[in-house]
Amino acid sequence: MNNADIRSPHIKVFATGGTIAGVAGSATRRDYRPGQIGIDDFLGELAAMGIETALIGSQFANIGSEDIGPALWAQLHQATTDALADDACRGVIITHGTDTAEETAFLLDQTVSADKPVVIVGAMRPADAVGSDGLRNFANAVRVADDPDAAGRGVLLVMSDRIFAARDARKAHTEMTDAFKGFPRGPVGHVTPTSLEWFGPAWRAGEGARYRFFEDMPKVSILYAYAGMPADNVADALDGGTAGIVLAGFGHGNAPRGIRDALADAVKQGVLVVRSSRVDEGLVDREPEDDDAGFIAARALGPARARILLQLLLANGITDPARAQEEFSRR
Repeated sequence: MNNADIRSPHIKVFATGGTIAGVAGSATRRDYRPGQIGIDDFLGELAAMGIETALIGSQFANIGSEDIGPALWAQLHQATTDALADDACRGVIITHGTDTAEETAFLLDQTVSADKPVVIVGAMRPADAVGSDGLRNFANAVRVADDPDAAGRGVLLVMSDRIFAARDARKAHTEMTDAFKGFPRGPVGHVTPTSLEWFGPAWRAGEGARYRFFEDMPKVSILYAYAGMPADNVADALDGGTAGIVLAGFGHGNAPRGIRDALADAVKQGVLVVRSSRVDEGLVDREPEDDDAGFIAARALGPARARILLQLLLANGITDPARAQEEFSRR
């Protein structure tokens, strides 16, 4: 399958490692090493399952997703952009560890066109574990990427027979195979190796990339709120050269008074500040104090995705808090 004719219709598969390519050495061993199986071997196993879709694989990395960052993002962005421009390429699949899958998915979702399917897939159990979910998840990803109706939906994440939009997806459990949730919209479709159902029409049909991608994006820090948090946490971030701060606040994006005052001072210095929440679900809407302080409400984005969006806004020259709020409010 990895020898498919690049001139004939095919799906590109970009491998980065993660648990889906992990090996424990025992079917019941708890610990394992991610990123041990190469893409050629992985596609060979898939061929043995009878998957007939033409797939062309490329190994970009074979690491745990905790080590994925700007350098690999730049490679994936360029490769995905090139693949989408290839008339013979029907879509793109990226195998990825689950720890940072939501960040890679959201970054690509905002910086590549939505005219062909782009699917990120991972696993919660290594390949040799009892009940390994990797091959099933991948077979599901192939079905999604090969479906013309997947176009116009932005980047998608496929796990545990569910399809999530990158704008909604987040990891919500450390071990369970159904570790991902979607907020505020939940799954956008259901898929198995033999069936596929979408829960609504495409929402980005004909839409190109929303923002230009930059390999060297401005530094944005996340501050996690906790009881008794001192204001010097903000000073430390500023001293480190941050251009933006995302507050993972209590409840509705709250923080101790000293932190809020320090963040308001940071805004006066030209730093964009976004109020998000450390709570699993819920919107962070604007409140009266935001106008005076110059804060941005994250709305439905949790801290990880809010950081990505703030980096993109800053990199694309959007530095006015009111303008940035418009971008957060359209998610």
